[in-house]
Amino acid sequence: METLKIAIQKSGRLHDESLKILRDCGISINNGRDQLKVEAANFPLEIFYLRNGDIPQYLRDGVADLAIVGENLLYEKGEDLQIQKRLGFSKCKVSLAIPKQCDFKSVAELSGKQIATSYPNTLQKYLDQNNVSAEIHLITGSVEIAPNIGLADAICDIVSSGSTLFKNNLKEMDVILKSEAVLASSPNLNTEKKQILDKLLFRIDSVLRAENAKYVLLNAPNEKLNEIIKILPGMKSPTVMPLAESGWSSVHTVIYQEKFWEIIDELKSVGAESILVSPIEKMIL
Repeated sequence: METLKIAIQKSGRLHDESLKILRDCGISINNGRDQLKVEAANFPLEIFYLRNGDIPQYLRDGVADLAIVGENLLYEKGEDLQIQKRLGFSKCKVSLAIPKQCDFKSVAELSGKQIATSYPNTLQKYLDQNNVSAEIHLITGSVEIAPNIGLADAICDIVSSGSTLFKNNLKEMDVILKSEAVLASSPNLNTEKKQILDKLLFRIDSVLRAENAKYVLLNAPNEKLNEIIKILPGMKSPTVMPLAESGWSSVHTVIYQEKFWEIIDELKSVGAESILVSPIEKMIL
């Protein structure tokens, strides 16, 4: 039987969250100390722990079939690779930043300047799109220090909270790219591996839906049920069950995070009571 080989970061910000989503999919991974490769106990999956920057080439070569990587890495080194699923975690930006005292108003003012970065291809594409000619200074370590030591006039780097920029007396000038963790695939998957991938994607979809939704139970007077049902479409329609107390019903439904508090406010305003909210472990449609 075929086994899917998935690459994740050996270490770094994506490592723990990559393992978590696989485990949330019910895949049993028993890590040994300093292992570079491990097989799942209950799913045809083999996990490779690789250096982040090497992963796109391993996908091209077919050494790995899948990988959980930052979208920014694919933009830099793997635009030819297919994204199978956006995973919603490890969100960040690749930004252009300058010293706080600089008064540059547009990227055009960086023409002829030096820009330090660990993402030369991403930066070059950005400069080309803006018709700017600047000197790219490649740095593999801490990019933020470059302007402070006179090595560059600006930097291009990953920004998460912005605290690192602040500590190094820098400010964001422009966002080049927004990124999150993605599941990417090799172009060399055979039919059997694609079938295993479909099963994995089904599990991932169930996990991601559950993370973005809450299970809600509430009590409602029967004369208000129609109003409440209009507010609560649910996955198809809410479940309504009579309570022991005459004239009242229990309503069960699912509310998605993006509109959760607005809907709760509406429910209360039309007479819903005793609203209980629970997390959902998996949501299978």
